[in-house]
Amino acid sequence: MLSIDLTGKRALVAGVADDAGFGFAIAKAMAEAGATVCVGTWPPALNIFLNLLERGKIDAARRMPDGSLLSFERVYPLDAAYDVLADVPEEIRANKRYKEVGDFTVEGLRQRLIADFGEPSLDIMVHSLANGPEVKRPLLETSRGGYLTAVSVSAYSLVSIVSRLAPLMHPGGSVLSLTYMAGERVVPGYGGGMSSAKAALESDTRTLAYEAGRKYAIRVNTISAGPLASRAASAIGKIERMVDYYAANSPIPEPLAAREVGTVGAFLGSQLASGITGTTIYVDKGYHSMGMAVSGVEGL
Repeated sequence: MLSIDLTGKRALVAGVADDAGFGFAIAKAMAEAGATVCVGTWPPALNIFLNLLERGKIDAARRMPDGSLLSFERVYPLDAAYDVLADVPEEIRANKRYKEVGDFTVEGLRQRLIADFGEPSLDIMVHSLANGPEVKRPLLETSRGGYLTAVSVSAYSLVSIVSRLAPLMHPGGSVLSLTYMAGERVVPGYGGGMSSAKAALESDTRTLAYEAGRKYAIRVNTISAGPLASRAASAIGKIERMVDYYAANSPIPEPLAAREVGTVGAFLGSQLASGITGTTIYVDKGYHSMGMAVSGVEGL
């Protein structure tokens, strides 16, 4: 029987802080396929996430098919807006939520992985990171700072992570990120430079696939997922209406489930996808293929 087998593989999923998003779904699917999973969590959310784990608040979501609970090999602090500690403003370093967790930069993550597992030590890296502080603003009203932050955290962070972690990956490894169709088409309300960040992410996926493929023999792909009413996506302000609109206008007229993205992530991390790199994979019930709306959703 042909199946996804990640036994003996180690995955790092950057951008997990609860059980509601695509990052968690990908981490769980990879664990179900046999991988051990480490996660990187934004420092201000780290203690909250650890408490959710320790107090059993997300045990239902962690339940595996065999009845056991999804466990993480390591939970690392990570703020991918910063490559090295020297880049971090003093007010951030002095913040209580940051100063108590040690080196939370991308370089700090690299050093922790080497200390914990040696090198090479990774087989799969998942980038589930995005932040647009002005996402509710139209692009015409977006400040330079808001735009640059969106591109820095949501796109350049992939470049930084691949640059630093690819040397820790075994040949044949897989890098995966998450994008959205706003990177290639207009999605009103998805502002603040986030559409530009997703376009950059998709372009960088192709270039990184070539460069990291030639240098490290690893693959780089991105999943263009439909909208999901996760806690992170609530920042957009009308995510529920976006979900309804997609469901009403897709070839398969139903909402997307996080697990559907998770299982595609596990597939792309496996050797079953050894011939796929530099590619944007659509997981959106086919919405991307439509040329016009079938029906509208009030308020969108």
